[in-house]
Amino acid sequence: MIKHTVDILVPFHDVDMMEVVWHGYYVKYFEIARCALLDKIDYNYSQMRDSGYAWPVIDLRIRYAKPAIFGQLISVQAEIVEWENRLKINYSITDKLTGLRLTKGYSIQVAIDSQTKAMCFESPRVLLEKLGIV
Repeated sequence: MIKHTVDILVPFHDVDMMEVVWHGYYVKYFEIARCALLDKIDYNYSQMRDSGYAWPVIDLRIRYAKPAIFGQLISVQAEIVEWENRLKINYSITDKLTGLRLTKGYSIQVAIDSQTKAMCFESPRVLLEKLGIV
């Protein structure tokens, strides 16, 4: 469907004493790619809020295959794979130079009506419009 890739040079402040990225920072890398993807479809978090919806993450999974290390150039790809009832985004982190997969995962978000605070059981029309489906 729709995907976007960002490149990140692993900074020193993201690694432990063995120069391996701390496991929690992979979530940050996913978020950086997700924000770039949402910008690409012209429906970032500010636009979500302005359209009357919040989109909290309700599920997040990460599978670590190989560690990212200090100074490594990584590519983080985010791809929208579900949108009807929820927003599911798959992620893949690879070594930019070799293409070797380091990590994969996904996040699931649901729309919450900002006024009623009720969870929507289908994605609002605005998301479908941004995706070019309607």
